[in-house]
Amino acid sequence: MPQRFTVKQIAAQAGISTATVDRVLNARPGVHAQTRLRVEHAISELERRAAASLAIGWNLYVDVIMHSPRRFTSLVQAAVERAMADLDPFRVSARFHLHEDIAPAKLVKLIEARAADRPGGIILKASDEPEIAEAVNRVTMSGVPVVTLVTDLPRSQRLAYVGMDNRAAGRTAAFLLGRLLGERKGAVIAHLGSHNFQGEEEREIGFRALMRERFPKLPVVEVSGTFGLDRETRRQVAQCLKERRDIIAVYSMGGGNRGILQAFDDAARPVLAYIGHDLDDENRALLQQGRIDAIIDHDLVADARDALRAILFHHRRIESHHSNQPSRAMVVTPYNL
Repeated sequence: MPQRFTVKQIAAQAGISTATVDRVLNARPGVHAQTRLRVEHAISELERRAAASLAIGWNLYVDVIMHSPRRFTSLVQAAVERAMADLDPFRVSARFHLHEDIAPAKLVKLIEARAADRPGGIILKASDEPEIAEAVNRVTMSGVPVVTLVTDLPRSQRLAYVGMDNRAAGRTAAFLLGRLLGERKGAVIAHLGSHNFQGEEEREIGFRALMRERFPKLPVVEVSGTFGLDRETRRQVAQCLKERRDIIAVYSMGGGNRGILQAFDDAARPVLAYIGHDLDDENRALLQQGRIDAIIDHDLVADARDALRAILFHHRRIESHHSNQPSRAMVVTPYNL
């Protein structure tokens, strides 16, 4: 058992002899189970004190940069602020740069400008564009770690990705829609904000795969490129409804749900099943009104905490973190809000 503390330190903390600690650490026989627990607890307490001493007088400054509709960025901002408070005794400060519509070139300049201020790290939600990945590589090489949130930049040298398993989320949506529709026949709209958001792309792949496998009588019709903004989403869905009379359901992985539903209302067309993502205020209201059947959600506070812990681990302020594990997807209905 490699230890960062001496046998003497552990013995003093546990209130037992150094010889006994030595036997425990080297897994020698003849040690009572309770004694082993005392040694484990002593090491845990020493670790806690060490982390607290590292935190004293040390501030972590992070920049949170997001390209997403305001209804989602407000959720993430609240989650990051909550996670910051949970990381006591570390003092964490965040600057938020939240954009509903920003060109890749401007986002690159923003990333590089913020990195020039030498923050402790950057938390980033951005489309998977080559120039953005290259910007992440440059700031990472300069010593500023980048954690991607919700959607990944797999071609970059980002420190970690934090978020759900998006392909599994898409398969979950397909399962729910197929079961809700039963024996009905008709087409299903799959709405993406953009194919360049890797998370949404993964959701669509998972969704289409299971729809082909389990529900081949429900063809998928794609609507994309709206970036989740209601006006453009409404326009594109309205055009889709004009072209296809067989559309009966929606999987919206890219937001814009009010715009989608308004397009159906304008065309006087029913929606027999509707699955969305993210439990923001708008989607909560739509669930309560019965306009949406289910929302696939995940714990953004846990994600934000994991992103911050990945940055703390990078700076050797904590011993471990778990950002390699995807966050758990949850299915929310009007009955478990």
